[in-house]
Amino acid sequence: MCGIAGLVTRRSGPPDAAMLSRLERALDHRGPDSSGRFVGDGVALVSTRLAIVDVAHGQQPFHGPDDTVLVANGEIYNAPALRTKVGAEHLATGSDCEPIVHLYASRGPGFAEDLRGMYAIAVYDRPRRRLVLARDPFGIKPLYYVEGGGTFAFASEPQALFKAGLARPEVATPQRAELMQLKFTTGEDTIFPQVRRVLPGETLVIEDGRIVRRLHRAALPAVMAGWTGGPDSTLAALDRVLEDSVGVHFHSDVPCGLFVSGGVDSSLLLAYARRMAGRRVQAITIGYDGADPADESGEAIRVAALAGADCERVEMDAAAFWALAPAVAAALDDPTGDPAALPTYCMAQAAAKGGLKVMLCGEGADELFGGYVRYRRTRLPWRWMTRGARADGIFHGLDGVAGLEGWRTALGAVERREADAGRTLLQTLQAIDCDEALPNALLAKLDRCLMRHGVEGRTPFIDPVVADFAFSLPDSTKIGLKRGKLLLRRQLAAMLPDRVARARKKGFNTPVGRWMAGRRADLQALLPRQPGLAAFVSPDLVRHVCDTASERPQQAWSLLFYALWHSHHVMGLPSDGSVSDVLAQAARN
Repeated sequence: MCGIAGLVTRRSGPPDAAMLSRLERALDHRGPDSSGRFVGDGVALVSTRLAIVDVAHGQQPFHGPDDTVLVANGEIYNAPALRTKVGAEHLATGSDCEPIVHLYASRGPGFAEDLRGMYAIAVYDRPRRRLVLARDPFGIKPLYYVEGGGTFAFASEPQALFKAGLARPEVATPQRAELMQLKFTTGEDTIFPQVRRVLPGETLVIEDGRIVRRLHRAALPAVMAGWTGGPDSTLAALDRVLEDSVGVHFHSDVPCGLFVSGGVDSSLLLAYARRMAGRRVQAITIGYDGADPADESGEAIRVAALAGADCERVEMDAAAFWALAPAVAAALDDPTGDPAALPTYCMAQAAAKGGLKVMLCGEGADELFGGYVRYRRTRLPWRWMTRGARADGIFHGLDGVAGLEGWRTALGAVERREADAGRTLLQTLQAIDCDEALPNALLAKLDRCLMRHGVEGRTPFIDPVVADFAFSLPDSTKIGLKRGKLLLRRQLAAMLPDRVARARKKGFNTPVGRWMAGRRADLQALLPRQPGLAAFVSPDLVRHVCDTASERPQQAWSLLFYALWHSHHVMGLPSDGSVSDVLAQAARN
């Protein structure tokens, strides 16, 4: 697990060493254990390493046949099979990423087709002066690039490109509209006009400083495969698939734990992790001050005890919110307005403090096994009325926000494309979420909040083997009129007491509205003066949303988050200090 960056240029000679140092320092938090570089004529690759597998010997870059060089951010779960395929005699380390450079020698740019894992990879083919970038099909690991003026540069995070002077942190109005209405931005274009994403499953071939070829590996099967097994055989097949996935995701040469909420997804991972480890495992959950309905920590601790795990409760209160919100906004350089980033950041901080470098997480179970309420509406007789998620937008019906027109254009194109793919209505909705919300909101949040603390997040539900199985199942095995994730609940009931499996989905809620309402006067004084908000939100609307924060928690957090995010990533102000400190400093600029 690493941070990676690099560039290729038409200019002769090695790239500027000071610029490479800035790239490296900007990614230190992703790889605090070691760093490495490859520098050649007009090319450089940079890696910062979080040592997880073969801790002593897995330093990057890796050099392979035919004078190729590789840096990679990720974990390759089928590495044992790849090592056998390559031949152990050709490998110098036990790293899960070293076989990839040999795979490239035989497969060329199509090498990623053979990988099972989460990854963002850069291979420099010196004889051809070719750079190849590849990202995993679900977009678990991030990768960004800028191109122009004969130079192509890439990095694990946009902020590294800014600090190296390779791009400018400006704001694109269409993507700002997406962020405010959707909580994330879609597709290849980021909120920064010069910075683009390598799309999930995409492989880019770069020659002479420009992209000359794009390949794509789909995350989901093209059409429903038609599973015909009965209830018992279906459950047995699910058990095999999940045991295999949790087993490979739980493999680590450093301490590994789990984030748990008490819900179906994390409880199931906990049960499998206990089975695979054969010992008590370490879990972390989050709780909130007071008797807040969002606090599920008591249930999480109870489930952990049933599963034979030790569970640490981390408490987040109002004081922690006001102290940490600027740091969370600073971590999310590719922004997502999901308030769940706050508890995720706190739990990652606790994991790092407790010496846990790898944490299993339940992301992806809802998307693959039918966990959302809108999925269940596809079972209704009038299912043709089912709408996609986020149909109206967060600020729908409110006056005083400018430049939101066309915020659904890109998402609408994705919806139309998936509607023509020959899937069921449920699978179409699932595919849309896997295309956009999963990589650009949930997984972006997970990556940034954990890697900010040097912790790797692993997602056993988001796995090609699991996805192929889930999309082979009839819709009726996943959703009913009253509940989703039916098959996962059945399996959990077989492993833990039935009460756990019957728990209602609550989501990863955070009481931001209550916390913000407690200091509405401060917010009403400071937020309307924020340069980022003043560009498109009226002061009256800002004050109104602050005054009604308890009733409008997402809108209130979206405004506060954007102000904090803009002050750090666009204005270049420090994120040190409390919310009031940061907002006051931005208001003076």
